[in-house]
Order: sequence, then C-alpha cells, then structure tokens
Amino acid sequence: MSKPFEFELLHICKQTGARRGRLHTPHGVIETPVYMPVGTQASVKTVSPEELKALNAQIILSNTYHLHLRPGEELISEAGDLHGFMNWDRPILTDSGGFQVFSLASLRKITEEGVTFNSHLDGSRQFFSPEVVMGIEEKLGSDIAMQLDVCSAYPCDYDTAAKAMKRTVRWLERCMDAKTRDDQALFGIVQGAFYRDLRVECAKQMASYDLPGFGIGGLSVGEPKEIMYDILEALNPVMPQEKPRYLMGVGSPDCLIEGVLRGVDMFDCVLATRVARNGTVFTRDGRLVIRNASHAREFTPMDETCDCYACKNFTRAYIRHLIKADEIFGLRLCSLHNLRFLTKLMEDIRSAIEQDALRDFSEEFYARHGRGNW
Repeated sequence: MSKPFEFELLHICKQTGARRGRLHTPHGVIETPVYMPVGTQASVKTVSPEELKALNAQIILSNTYHLHLRPGEELISEAGDLHGFMNWDRPILTDSGGFQVFSLASLRKITEEGVTFNSHLDGSRQFFSPEVVMGIEEKLGSDIAMQLDVCSAYPCDYDTAAKAMKRTVRWLERCMDAKTRDDQALFGIVQGAFYRDLRVECAKQMASYDLPGFGIGGLSVGEPKEIMYDILEALNPVMPQEKPRYLMGVGSPDCLIEGVLRGVDMFDCVLATRVARNGTVFTRDGRLVIRNASHAREFTPMDETCDCYACKNFTRAYIRHLIKADEIFGLRLCSLHNLRFLTKLMEDIRSAIEQDALRDFSEEFYARHGRGNW
C-alpha cells in the first residue's frame, strides 16, 4: 500500500529531461505534469464538479484567504471539509492566501509574527500568521496545504527580496511545527524574487526539510517570461528530484510547456476561465476571440480537434451569439472548452514525455500555435 503522499517519478524524457510522475493523495492519484483548475471560493467559475470530471480535471485549487473571509473555515469544517462542502471527491490544494494578502499593499502590515490586513470585503481587521494559516487549512481539509510565504513584488531590490526569502523559510518552520494532520501534505514555497542566487539558496534550504513537495512562488507577477524561465532553469538542478514541484499561478499554454521543459510537475492559473468570460478561447491554431464579428456566420466548432462538450455540440456562431447577448451559457461553454484544452494539453505532454519526444512535441505545438501572447 502506498504512503498517503508518495510521489513516483515514472520517467525522465531523454530529449529534454522533463518529468513524468504520479502523486498519491488521500483523495486519489494525480498523474503529472498536471494543470489544476482554480476554484478560488470553492467553485471553478460557472463549472460544476461533474463537468470538471468530464474534462479530466484531476485536482483543483481553492484559496485560504477568500474562504476564511467567506464563508469561514468553521462552517466548511461543519460540512465535512471542502470535499463535502463542494461535493468534490478528488484531490484539493489550498493556497495559503499569502499572494492575496501581500497584494493588498496599503491594506496590510508585515511583521515577523505575521501579517495584519484589512478584508477587501468589509474592511475588517484580520491577522494571518503561519500558525493561523495552518489552522485554517487543516479545517478546510485540503489534501495539499501551502505554507504562508512572503511574495516579493516585481521589481524589487535585492535586500527586500532577501529579507522576504529568509522570512519565508522561517515561516515554513513555524508551519511545520503547527501542522497536526497526517492526512494533509504541507508544501514549502521557494521565494527569492528574480535573483538566481536567492532562489537557489532558498531551494537548498527547503530541500533539507522532509516535505512532500515544493511550490515555486512569486513568478508570473509582471516580469517578462524570459526571466521566469531563467529562474526555473536555475532551480531545476537544485530542487529535490524525488519531490513534486509546483509553479504557482502559471497556466497559459506556452508557459505550461516551458515549465515542464524546466522540471515543473504542477501548475494552476485562473487564465483559462478569466479569458473565457471575455469571449476568448484557446484553439489548436492559437487564441480565438469568439465575440468578434468574423465568427457571426461560422457554423463550425471553436476547435474541430477538441472533444469538449462545447465543441461537440455547438458552433462558433451560436456561442458568439450567446456572448453578445450576455447569456451565461456562452461563458460556460467557453470556460469548459478552455479547461479541456489545458487538461488535454497536459495529457499530450505526459504522452510525449513517455515517448522521449517532448522537444518534438513542443516544436510542433509552436509551429502551429506560434509563440504569441496567450
């Protein structure tokens, strides 16, 4: 019988060194590399749990900050944790809320003890410490809980980044001391902003802790993608090979491919559903703005190669009509399609790794899709 959070490294791509793995959790096995749809407030916007399963979502992400403020971890615990509350019987990862808290800027104050901040909902005074956050996440009952970390802004000076990184490591130790549930995995978060030496130092320090996995935080916060890729290349050889790596908040198709090429196993991002609500979808030929007038009389699927519910049943013309008429069904169809596009992309990436052909796959993908703005 496998351990609750055993990670199996199944194959290394001979072309690229990309990783194919399998992560065991109390609520199921996750095949990696994996994209995780984001259900910030215990719901992936406009998409039901049954629909998520149909598009092969293996694990979803929820947010500690938002769920603490509304409806509160006590109520969710009464419902039988997040799984029972939202009727999702597959794995769940909860972000610590650190990024949300630190993005409040003028509404928060950071000390060694923790972060004091004002709720964006009602202005009420709140306090997050490593111990408080672990208590919330344990009541939420996620399979994977992220530590409270300090996320540096882009750009920031070296001293600011170094202080944030060192505090993140100290806060990880406090999270480890506060953790009481054996059925919940705690992931540390590698910080260090955009300085390679700080990132490597942080990764090496965290590697000394016997954790089930590690996040890479503080990227995709406004920096050029080349900087993010450079940091990932620096981290790849120093992060523990036998543990899963999670690149936080990254999920455009090109970044998924580039992240996997640099040793990443797990991804999440709101991009897929956010752009869908603006009438934009991912297709085999690149990004498509379905609300554009050019699609008014196109009686073909959004993507003829896609097996999602939207593409199998509806045309571009119909979906454009729904978007223009502000019909929620149109946003749902676009969201279903984008989520399936990303889960199918990860299925294809896993297959390419197994065949030692991820470099070939990526070149073919870019030849068709281009490297433009996703």
